[in-house]
Amino acid sequence: MAERPFPTLIEEFLLYLAAERGLSLNYRLSVRRSLTRFADWCKGQGLGVEQLTEPLLASYHRSMRADGLAASSCRVAMVHLRIFFRYLAAAKVLPENPAALLVAGGIRRSIPETLSADHVNRLLESIDPADVPFGARDRAMLEMLYGSGLRVSELVALRAEQIDWEEMFLRITGKGGKTRYVPLGGVAADALRRYLREGRPKLCRAGQRDAALFLSNRGARLTRERIRQIIKARAAAAGLPENVYPHIMRHSFATHLLENGADLRVIQDMLGHSDLATTQIYTHVEQKRLVNLHRNFHPRGRK
Repeated sequence: MAERPFPTLIEEFLLYLAAERGLSLNYRLSVRRSLTRFADWCKGQGLGVEQLTEPLLASYHRSMRADGLAASSCRVAMVHLRIFFRYLAAAKVLPENPAALLVAGGIRRSIPETLSADHVNRLLESIDPADVPFGARDRAMLEMLYGSGLRVSELVALRAEQIDWEEMFLRITGKGGKTRYVPLGGVAADALRRYLREGRPKLCRAGQRDAALFLSNRGARLTRERIRQIIKARAAAAGLPENVYPHIMRHSFATHLLENGADLRVIQDMLGHSDLATTQIYTHVEQKRLVNLHRNFHPRGRK
């Protein structure tokens, strides 16, 4: 059987991501860029898809780094290649997956930034929920980002019908249109109730019917960028030294659960990760903490 050209395989894979996996247009565009770059590299090397091996994929990773691509961009590109070759192997286009044994192409995962529990508490307690409507709104937003581990896009889209007040759960639609259920903690629930009772009515505007829970001073749903600005300003007002942004609250949520004994697979479910390997980045934070504890407190921990 004649070897099928890269552009055809890429288009078939993108169709699969859209039709079977329900992945977003932005994600598919990112995948297209990664695979097109890889196809161009293979053409320059005189390689067809059936000639690719794990050492060649590792060589491609090194070439991206040599071209000056950031480590994070290389990591994303290699993830896209791994799922592409997994698809080709499953579709019997290739007899085996050449990326199966590629351990992130020599990529070192960066350890996620987190806040300590004390700094999270300092940030949250610095926001007065009696300051209606903005204090009530911002306190509720931050309590939910930290208390339920939401992505900022999930917070932006959150609506009243997604809250189960009886069971204290949120029904969240995450990446790829997948639905998950995450606990709504008691403190976050109290902050949200207060915002809905006292804050949100003051932000609603006549004639505007936005179903989103969190609104701007104009009565429209908050954007991701505006939430980032709010959190940055609140962290500065609280005197925190770190660069605080929405996703650091999600990282802190997962890390603090792990530190307090939660099972990694439970954390995976709450975060909505399809692959446990994605969740395992948080074990590096815990390992680093244990190393520091050993160095500081063990009699022979320091030189």
